[in-house]
Formats: sequence, structure tokens, C-alpha cells
Amino acid sequence: QVQLVESGGGLVQAGGSLRLSCAASGGAFSSYAMGWFRQAPGKEREFVVAISSRGRSTHYADSVKGRFTISRDNAKNTMYLQMNSLKPEDTAVYYCAAKRTYYSGSVYDSESEYDYWGQGTQVTVSS
Repeated sequence: QVQLVESGGGLVQAGGSLRLSCAASGGAFSSYAMGWFRQAPGKEREFVVAISSRGRSTHYADSVKGRFTISRDNAKNTMYLQMNSLKPEDTAVYYCAAKRTYYSGSVYDSESEYDYWGQGTQVTVSS
């Protein structure tokens, strides 16, 4: 059983930056592909970005490409999301997710593929 805890959310002005963290415990972190999803008020949860278990592959949603950067430190059991040039439409609860995988280069962009979820962290971008 893997436990995921997000942190780093907050209130920021448009154009600003935030760095989210996702700390994992209870499993072999380097065996899990990871992802970030977000859910805005009144909307369904959507894919943001994913990273393979060893960090060699990434996949971004078009809406964040060029502004967000995903990374992970397997020695620290932690994944990060650096968010730059934030827009009001980035306002949402951000969730990290983990999927046990034997394919070190695979990334996953579907909610249904993930096995474990964090509780979420709120990101609010003011205009």
C-alpha cells in the first residue's frame, strides 16, 4: 500500500510560480509511474502530466506544455511539479497518483490506470 501526500499549493498571482511536491511512502517508489491530475470547481478531474518510474519519459497535457515541469527524485521518494507562468484557469485541486509498473519507460494519462491517489492540494491563481 502506497501513501501519497501532496504539498506546496497556495494562492499566487497570474504569471507567478509554485512548486508542488508529492511524497510517497509504503512502497518501492522507483517501481511506480507517477502522474499529476487536477480538478477545477464544477469540472471533472483532468490529466496534467505523467512521468515514468525512472524519470526517463514524460507526457504533458497541451494546456500546460512549456509552463509546467515534472520531475522525481527516487532517492527521496518524492515527485515534483514546477508550475510557471500560472494562469487563472490553472486554479484547481492538484492530485498526485501512482501506478505500479514493470515497464520503466511507460507513462500513463488515464485516471483509471492509477492505483493510488493523494488527498490533493489547492492551487489558486488570481487574475
